[in-house]
Amino acid sequence: MRVLIVKLTSMGDLVQALPALTDAQRAIPGIEFDWAVDESFTEIPSWHPGVIKTLNTAHRRWRKHWWQVGEIKQFIGQLRSVRYDAVIDAQTNLKSAVVTALSKGKKKHGPDGASVREWGAQLAYRKRYALPKNQLAIDRWRQLFAGVLNYSLPTDSPDFGLTGVDWPAPNIKLPDSPFLVFVQNASWSNKRWHDSHWRQLIETAGEQGYAVLLPWGSELEQRQAQLLAEGYEHAQVLPKLTLTELAVLLRASDGAICVDTGLAHVSAALDVPTVTLYGATDPHLIGATGSQSIHLEVEGYACAPCYKRICQVEDYRGEVALCMKTLGVAQVWSSLLSVMEQDDDG
Repeated sequence: MRVLIVKLTSMGDLVQALPALTDAQRAIPGIEFDWAVDESFTEIPSWHPGVIKTLNTAHRRWRKHWWQVGEIKQFIGQLRSVRYDAVIDAQTNLKSAVVTALSKGKKKHGPDGASVREWGAQLAYRKRYALPKNQLAIDRWRQLFAGVLNYSLPTDSPDFGLTGVDWPAPNIKLPDSPFLVFVQNASWSNKRWHDSHWRQLIETAGEQGYAVLLPWGSELEQRQAQLLAEGYEHAQVLPKLTLTELAVLLRASDGAICVDTGLAHVSAALDVPTVTLYGATDPHLIGATGSQSIHLEVEGYACAPCYKRICQVEDYRGEVALCMKTLGVAQVWSSLLSVMEQDDDG
């Protein structure tokens, strides 16, 4: 059985879909998946053993350079080169619905009008499913795949299918001492923790004998990381790394502290001791999930989670959410130590 998954972005959303593939593999021996995904994130589907081929879109780049018709035709040709037994839209916005509609499949499946991310996407599906939105996204996709592929929904914890991956060796020199990964960067600035808190945390980690590695994804995030590391010999701003290289680095670490961003999901899915900080977003819907993952939520703000890119509370307006200050350094550090101790006990 050959199935096409349409889920283009983003990093965390892609990771959250992986357990559904594992469920399907266990229920249907020999099932194979192709995955339509944005070129920036093609590594993530390739980590799962059930994915045979990725079909890479470049819709963000094509939107700016619409005259690159040749690339678009090539993608459509690849998309339509296989008649799939099923096509599943697990993103459910208008972009993914277009890809779903262009694909070849006996049946095209997705959520119903009340369950899609963008209304109208459901028109691309021949068969539609009710998926309550007020639940963890991982559970939504597990429900969708079970309904589409006609197997009983598993009740066990999600399995991301990453334990048997033949990961490459790290391509950079790792610290001689135990090390932690601090993921301070996020696509929304108001998901970030305050810089003064990060610097205190870096200092605490150093006092406890840990080196700290700081990844980044853009020039702005690189500058932010450099400012945080300034003056601390045990803190290192990483070079630009691929997603697979970052996954390898996380697996080798003693633990990670993250804001709500894609690498938090990767870290948690790899069963790295992970603490993720939430203010503007809701971990009950999109929380980084894994056997050694802890969520810390802000307190004292009725507006949280607000899902706004700019924080505005009374007389405060800024790019970094005011509520994130309520997550103290001591609380975050003790939470990491507790989940690391669970790892040691295991």
